[in-house]
Amino acid sequence: MAAIEMRFGGYQGPASVHSRALELLKGEIEARLDAAVAIEIDGNIVASGKNAADLLTMVDSGALTMCYFSTSYLGERVPAFAVLDLPFLVRDRNKAYAALDGPLGHLLTERLAGCSNYRVLGYWDNGFRHFSNGVRPIRTPKDCRGLRIRNLSSELHARTFEMLGFEPITLDVRELVPAVQQGRVDAQDNPLTNIRNFGLLAYHRWITLTGHFFGSAALLCHGPSYHSWPGEIRAAVDIAAAIATESQREFATAEDTAVLAEIDPERNEIIHLTGAERAAFADAVEPLVEEQRRRLGPELIGYLE
Repeated sequence: MAAIEMRFGGYQGPASVHSRALELLKGEIEARLDAAVAIEIDGNIVASGKNAADLLTMVDSGALTMCYFSTSYLGERVPAFAVLDLPFLVRDRNKAYAALDGPLGHLLTERLAGCSNYRVLGYWDNGFRHFSNGVRPIRTPKDCRGLRIRNLSSELHARTFEMLGFEPITLDVRELVPAVQQGRVDAQDNPLTNIRNFGLLAYHRWITLTGHFFGSAALLCHGPSYHSWPGEIRAAVDIAAAIATESQREFATAEDTAVLAEIDPERNEIIHLTGAERAAFADAVEPLVEEQRRRLGPELIGYLE
């Protein structure tokens, strides 16, 4: 019997927590299935000139078997994914994990499967997002006024930034670093691991630890391929995905501590907000959260509060 071919794709370098988890996933599947599968990984499609968002199209069409990608891009297909894009909603990673491994994740997974070729095999930690910029320290919403900030193609993210005073500009991940280098954007938001790995510390002196969004990345599998596999293949993939998801979350949590320890205070300033300062940011966007509470329903939001 010929080996089942699988192709995995990503958009970050080998040091990223996502890339490491993707390699671990490959190893876990191979350890269980050996010669029954043949797996290739294109760890960074951006390096070959593609947009990161092309991963979604490639998995939907079956050109790729699996990828990870921010759930922010899935809201157009399943409006309920918007709950994962509400600012200042998540404060506790473990609570978010429990919701995504439980009723919230099951609901989102089923709705996405019902309108696409995606099967979600796990929800990865895409990090608490923080602001970085090269213009001035940001401690209050007033400090955000007039700064052009990169937006990752999310309407809720863009509206959040506008309510804080930023001018959002939508750019694919592939365009982020050049836009920062060329001054086309003044600010951006990302988890600490991406701020370091994308080389943004060289251009942005100030990093404000707002934690305004907690990002989730779905491990997406081409559903028709998954359902065509024999039961033992699907079972092995499910087990491997669960192990990779747990490990990826551990990588992401550890990275926050590691990056903060590595930052040189002579080059970059880490701004820790007081409780009152953080509350001022949350208050500025509360009307948006309340609007979405009415639209999505309190039960959905309650999974994360």
